[in-house]
Amino acid sequence: MGSASLPCTCCNCRMVASRRSSATSRTSCVAYTIVLEWEGLSDCHTRNVEPFVLFVGFMREEYGGVPEPVGVNPQRSVLYAQVASSDPRMAFDEEGVMQQFGTRGSFGKVYLGDVARASLRSLGTHDPPVFTRMPRVDEQNWELFCETDEVKMTISSSHYWGFGLFARCFLNRIVMEGSLPTRARCAMDIVSSLGRNPWEPIRVKSFERATSGLMTAHTSSWNGLISLAKESISDDITRLQDSVQRMRGVDEAGDAHLDSADEALERAMEALSDKNAPAVDRALSRASSALVRADPNSDLGSMERELLGD
Repeated sequence: MGSASLPCTCCNCRMVASRRSSATSRTSCVAYTIVLEWEGLSDCHTRNVEPFVLFVGFMREEYGGVPEPVGVNPQRSVLYAQVASSDPRMAFDEEGVMQQFGTRGSFGKVYLGDVARASLRSLGTHDPPVFTRMPRVDEQNWELFCETDEVKMTISSSHYWGFGLFARCFLNRIVMEGSLPTRARCAMDIVSSLGRNPWEPIRVKSFERATSGLMTAHTSSWNGLISLAKESISDDITRLQDSVQRMRGVDEAGDAHLDSADEALERAMEALSDKNAPAVDRALSRASSALVRADPNSDLGSMERELLGD
């Protein structure tokens, strides 16, 4: 069942008002059941209770062990990030599907934060995010689930110092499952979008206690994925460079396009060294397009030659 969809300004999903029970069911586990049972035993909705409930959920979800940062891993990556801004403000419907604030049929209020927004955008086109733990008194304390064909992502938001009084009191826990190259690229895109190292917290000791991980582990988990993504992109650049060299001298009419491809690949290498993922994508796209135009056997290359009278 479906309804009219709305474009989302915080990420690349399509907001819908239809039921997303399938996505919610994929994320259900013992951890969530325990949290709901605890909340049902008490009418106390203060922030003094919520951190304990959240901690219990984390402990059970990590295969019965202590939660820790995990970067390059065959099955999943678990990353922790310091939140710097609470914006944007979003809402959700009765099924937990995230909505633009003010959308008819939505209610409540939730502060998504800069890390979660960057994380959702890193997925590219994806299903509408679903809140598997909706915020209560604290609109920055929540959990959501989102997925694409290649990766599933769960993001949790909770405060780790300062009683949740400030935006920078909060951290996000990002769990990704699926294709390792895609997870690596997501990590690199998150860092590129934020323009800072998300694993560097405002309060180091409090961050380490809340995540059960030392800063060396957090740095290693993020950098391991970023290095893997950079290696993959570097391989793509090398393959395109090899294609340019093979086409040199085949057709003089295409040399100008090959020069353009070389220039674009140089820009891609510079952007890669700066971890600027969007700039890398743009440069690689220009290089690929120039190669197609330079190839006399391609439809586009033949068409251009016909138009130019060659």
